[in-house]
This record gives sequence, structure tokens and C-alpha cells, in this order.
Amino acid sequence: MAGSAILRKLQAEGCEDLILRTHGELDLTDQKQVERFFEKERPDCVIMAAAKVGGILANYRWPADFIRENLLIEVLSIDAAWRHGAKKFLFLGSSCIYPQMAPQPLKEEYLLTGSLEPTNEAYAVAKISGIKMCQAYQSQHGFNALCLMPTNLYGPGDNFDLESSHVLPALIRKFHEAKQQQTPVVGVWGTGTPRREFLHVDDLADACLFLLQHSMEDLRKVSPDGVFNVGTGKDLEIRELALLIRQIVGAHCELRFDTSKPDGTPRKLLDISRLRCLGWQPKISLEEGIRRTYQWYCRA
Repeated sequence: MAGSAILRKLQAEGCEDLILRTHGELDLTDQKQVERFFEKERPDCVIMAAAKVGGILANYRWPADFIRENLLIEVLSIDAAWRHGAKKFLFLGSSCIYPQMAPQPLKEEYLLTGSLEPTNEAYAVAKISGIKMCQAYQSQHGFNALCLMPTNLYGPGDNFDLESSHVLPALIRKFHEAKQQQTPVVGVWGTGTPRREFLHVDDLADACLFLLQHSMEDLRKVSPDGVFNVGTGKDLEIRELALLIRQIVGAHCELRFDTSKPDGTPRKLLDISRLRCLGWQPKISLEEGIRRTYQWYCRA
């Protein structure tokens, strides 16, 4: 989803010299394939959007898969990009890197100041390792690496599988099917009280290009550690999100909250002061973004 949005943005801006590979063409967990790719192509700029991602259920069921695959992707790609002369490397992380009970909103400097949320600890540890590897290569080798920490993403190309998706696409699918089947009740995990922030993936793509167009010298003045939160600066309760999606989808059903299921972190709101002081801000409201995503889902 993120990679496709970034590609659309680059193409819309007239970027033509793009090196693209599907997962079937390049397995980023395979050292030999990664080495051959970077040795042959030697890209000037690398945007690392590839990752194994999922919601609470997927993270709970397959923690070994999440930590193994993400670590392999990061270690192999960062090292190969540096050795083969990449001038800029953009690493996409996640807001789950921050401690479970960190002060709100979450500032970049809160990283590693407390315990992680247990339900996605394996994924978070892998992403933190990617950040620290980028910083280590910057420190030792002068590698120009930036780390973007997006909040919860959604939009075209999202995963709507109820076993592995995040909350927003899962609710879109649940309410859509309830509308079609005239189901009277839709279940929602947890209490509905945790607060979450959501960013349309096209806004993330815009932030990526925005940062790449700045000099590393200017970016280091704002963010010496090379980390930038990317979000909207606004959050809402899961209950409010469910009601909004129900309204947009046009489903007529009640909500039933399953309190036997985990809530996850009570709140995850990002402080986006670093990006804002450079002049960037999101453009797509949550309501408009959900509407666009639902339209895409109906067409897909």
C-alpha cells in the first residue's frame, strides 16, 4: 500500500528513472537476490517501504515471522544500499516503536524510554533495529539515511483480510458486508476507548517526497537523529471511528464491543512538530480519506 502510493506520487511529479521490482521478482529476505539487485542497479535513492505488517491478531499469532522477515529486509537492504553507493535512503518505520505508556503526543526522542506494547513487540523491535542501523551507518559511514515513523496508515491497496488487517480496513469490510447481508450487529474488538490517529497513505507519499527534496544538511538541523514522525496530529476513539465508517458505508447495524479481545496501547498520537516546522502538513481529512478508501474497496 505505502509503496504503491509513493510510486503514484513520484510518477505524478514526473519522475521517470524509477527502478521497480515486485515481491515475486525480488525477495528482500534473500541475501543473494538483494546483493545482485543493488550490484546491478546501484540506485541513487532508496525508499524502503517493504515490510511484513498486520494488526493485533496477526502480530499475536506470528511474532517470529514479523521479527524475522522485517529484520532480514532491513539488514540486507540498508547494508547493500550503502555498499553500492546510494546517496539517500528513506526507511519507513511505525508509530508502534514508542513505549506503551509514553507521554502524549509522542515525540521522536521518546524512543527506547520505556516498555513496548506486548501485542506488537516483535514488529516494533524489528523497526527499532532498522532505525538504529540507519543511525549507525550515518554515524560510522556518513550514510544519508532518514527514518519516517508514520501513524496508522490506510487507503487504496490496504489489506482488508479480517485475520491480518488493521482496524480501519477491517471495519470497512465488516460494515460493507453487514450492509449487503443486512446483518443487525457488527463486532468490534476491545472496549472501543483506545484513541488512534490515522493518515491517508497518499499523505505519507507526499511527506516522503517532501523530505527527499530537502538537503540532508537542512534536515539534520531539525532532526539530528534523522527520525521524523508523520501523522495528522489528531486522534479519535475506536468507537468514534466505527461510527464514522458505519455512516460512510451506509450500514444500519448496532456495534458490539468484544471486551475479551485486547485494546492494545491506550493512545498513540504523534507529535509532528519536526515536519510542520519544515512546512509540511497533511491534506486529506479522515472522513474524506475513508470515503475514498471505501470507494476504492467497492471497485476492487
